[in-house]
Amino acid sequence: MTSPLIPTSIVGSLPKPSWLAEPEKLWSPWKLEGEQLREGKQDAMRAAVLEQAQRGIDIIADGEQTRQHFVTTFIEHLSGVDFEKRETVRIRNRYDASVPTVVGAVEREKPVFVQDAKFLRSCTDKQIKWTLPGPMTMVDTLYDAHYRSREKLAWEFATILNQEARELEAAGVDVIQFDEPAFNVFFDEVADWGIAALERACEGLKAETVVHICFGYGIKANNDWKATLGAQWRHYEKSFPLLQASSIDTVSLESHHSNVPLEVVELVRGKRVMLGAIDVANDAVETPEEVAQTLRNALEFVDADKLIASTNCGMAPFRRDVALAKLSALSAGAGILREELIGARV
Repeated sequence: MTSPLIPTSIVGSLPKPSWLAEPEKLWSPWKLEGEQLREGKQDAMRAAVLEQAQRGIDIIADGEQTRQHFVTTFIEHLSGVDFEKRETVRIRNRYDASVPTVVGAVEREKPVFVQDAKFLRSCTDKQIKWTLPGPMTMVDTLYDAHYRSREKLAWEFATILNQEARELEAAGVDVIQFDEPAFNVFFDEVADWGIAALERACEGLKAETVVHICFGYGIKANNDWKATLGAQWRHYEKSFPLLQASSIDTVSLESHHSNVPLEVVELVRGKRVMLGAIDVANDAVETPEEVAQTLRNALEFVDADKLIASTNCGMAPFRRDVALAKLSALSAGAGILREELIGARV
C-alpha cells in the first residue's frame, strides 16, 4: 500500500455518533452497555472509516471511537493503577484534574487495543494508523504514589507501550502515532529522558512511527493558555532538534491558525512532517485554498515527498457535520497542492 504525494491523515479523534455518547463533549460516558456497547463501538468505527474514505483521507484512523480518553482509556487496562483512589494534579501546568493513582507496579496483562485494530484493518484496504499516548503524557495524567519518580514511571510505560505497539503492528497497523503534548511543556524532562522513553516505546517497530506534539484540544483551558503565549509559540524549538536526531520517523505539529513560526519545521529536516492544516479551536470550516496555502508555505522547510496534511489535533468536541466538512477541506486542499506539484514536474 502506497500513499499519494501529500497524503492526508487525521491526528486522532472524531466526534462520536449521538447514539453512542453525548455529542460535542470530551470524555463523554457511553450510552450503551455490554454487548450493545461493543457492537456500537464497532458501528461507530465502521462509520468513521467510511466518512474518512468518502472524503479522500488517505491514511485511515479509528477516530478513537472505542475510547473515552486518549490517555486514560489505555491506562484503565493496566494493573497497578487505582481509578477509585483519586488525587487532584496539575495537568501540563495548565489546569487541575482529578486523576487515578499509581499504587503498585504498572503492568499490561493483556492487549488493550489490538482487537479494535484488527477490526479497523478489516474495514479498509488503505493504510491504517493507530494512536497511543506517549510515556511522558501518561505520567502527567496520573498521581504516582508508588514509583515517586516521573522518569521511572515513564520507562515502565515505555516498555508497556512497546509491547502494545508490536502487537498492533502484527495486527496490520501501518502507522503508530504516540501523542506527547507534554513535550510542549516539560522541556528539561524532554531532553533528560522524554525522547529516550519515546524511542523505547518505538523500539523494534517496522511500522512508521509518529510523535504528535500539539497545544491541545480546542477546549477553554487550552485556549486560555494559548492566549498567554504571545505572538510566537516557539516551544517546538526545544524538542525538534532532539527529535531530528532520534529514530522517530514522523513529527506532527500544530500549524494552521496558530502562532507557531513555520521555520521551526526546518529543525526536523529529513523527517516526515505531519502538518496541522485544520484548526481544532474554531468551528469555522477552512476553504480548500486555505488548507493548500498552509501546506504550500511549509514547502520552504520540508520536501514535498515528506509532507503529510493533517489536523492540528483531535476533533472530538466538534459537531459531526463540522468535523466532516473539515475533513473534506483537508483532502481538497491537499489535492490542490498535489496537482500543482505534479503539474510543475511535467
